Amino acid sequence: MNFTYILSYSIWVPIILGSIILLLSSAMSDAQAKWVSLASSVIAFLITIPLYTAFDFSTTQFQFQEFFHWIPTFHINYHLGVDGFAIPLILLTSFTTVIVIIASWRSVQDRVAQYMAAFLIMSGLMIGVFSSLDAMLYYIFWEAMLIPMFLVIGIWGGTNRIYATIKFFLYTVLGSLLMLVAFIYLYLHTHSFEVIDYYNSGLGLYPQIFIFMALFMAFAVKIPMWPLHTWLPDAHVEAPTGGSVILAAVMLKLGAYSFIRFAMPIAPEASIFLKNFMVTLSLIAILYIALIAIVQKDMKKLIAYSSISHMGFVTLGLFMFNTIGIEGAYVQMISHGFISAAMFLCVGILYDRLHTRQIADYGGVIHVMPIFTAFAVFFSMANCGLPGTSGFVGEFMVIMSAMQNNFWIAVIAASSLIFGAAYSLWMVKRVFYGELLNEKIKSLKDISWRDFFILSILAIFIITVGVYPKIITDMTNAATVQFLDHILHFQPITSLPLDV
Repeated sequence: MNFTYILSYSIWVPIILGSIILLLSSAMSDAQAKWVSLASSVIAFLITIPLYTAFDFSTTQFQFQEFFHWIPTFHINYHLGVDGFAIPLILLTSFTTVIVIIASWRSVQDRVAQYMAAFLIMSGLMIGVFSSLDAMLYYIFWEAMLIPMFLVIGIWGGTNRIYATIKFFLYTVLGSLLMLVAFIYLYLHTHSFEVIDYYNSGLGLYPQIFIFMALFMAFAVKIPMWPLHTWLPDAHVEAPTGGSVILAAVMLKLGAYSFIRFAMPIAPEASIFLKNFMVTLSLIAILYIALIAIVQKDMKKLIAYSSISHMGFVTLGLFMFNTIGIEGAYVQMISHGFISAAMFLCVGILYDRLHTRQIADYGGVIHVMPIFTAFAVFFSMANCGLPGTSGFVGEFMVIMSAMQNNFWIAVIAASSLIFGAAYSLWMVKRVFYGELLNEKIKSLKDISWRDFFILSILAIFIITVGVYPKIITDMTNAATVQFLDHILHFQPITSLPLDV
């Protein structure tokens, strides 16, 4: 089959369908908006599946490329293409969008069509980020995706949503401006916005350090890395459940992906030169933020800080500069996407019933919601790295990669597993076990078939990746080998044949 324009379809179909829903929102009932949005998200997900089934994972070349001259005066092109690093994240994005639409079926009662449309549009824009091989096209998608998330938190968020949205916007935009400065500098040097030209720009160490640090500010905020992380807990607490799911499952991965696609291959010498700096920040995030998670009283804040700690394993794995580290970081990214989505959905289910996220307000939930409790406990165990789940595999691979570099780095990283178990088990014990202290809990009913379906799918994925992580590493292996050759041996990437 011909999949020449499959990437454009993956990007623009959800954007166009979301825009149509937005334009027709006044003419649709809430029920119609939900069903149309669900159908649209399923169509968008099905469109991305050939990216996996028709992809040749044995080659290092970008595939499904599309190239059109867009703004010739400034050498800006509509250039799309994907490799093994982009495919799993695109699939995660389109799949998570379907989950969010289903999970929001009853929890969102106000401006339903606009809410659903925002997530469809956001999905297309994020896939655009993962697919762009032109720096300005990438930058436009990167900035544009902030708008729907800004609106989701600002309109459907909690009582302090204005503060959270402004903080989220300022952090991300200021970091992005430094990224734009770096791209302009590279354009002046290469007379191109093509990513492949940036890889082979031949810059010296000090220009590379400038480029790396400018890109670091944008990507570290998005992950987020310590000490640029403070916007995330506020955004999670104030965001509706769907917003928290997308934010944790996909948006945080944009920063890590961008280190692999831009910062590290564009500035390979600087990446090695600044390795200890990046490892130090990663270890602080892994250990210190895990300690902060232990003292949280709000379930969403606990999971938010947990996310920062887990993403520290991703950056640690990337800067170990070995195959198991890079692949472990990718397994951790996909794993965290599933686990964090599941945990935020569980909190959302409880919040919709009791309208509180405070751990102290719960207790004994297992007595009235045994099926839900089974899911919640399983996801909490996966979050703290239970063997047999995806949460264990990614962190284990990163710790093994660290062991190959420095024993003490591995020890520090591994010690966080103790704290992860501490805050996860503490929350589980306080919320789900013990006596029924809150009279309102006694009236709760177990989860609906819709919630059961969503949580079952996520559980299956978590177990599948935990038992058979090869499903992820097979996708990334060839891209990882080329990536490390370029970084460690400064092998130029010289060919980028177009499929069109």
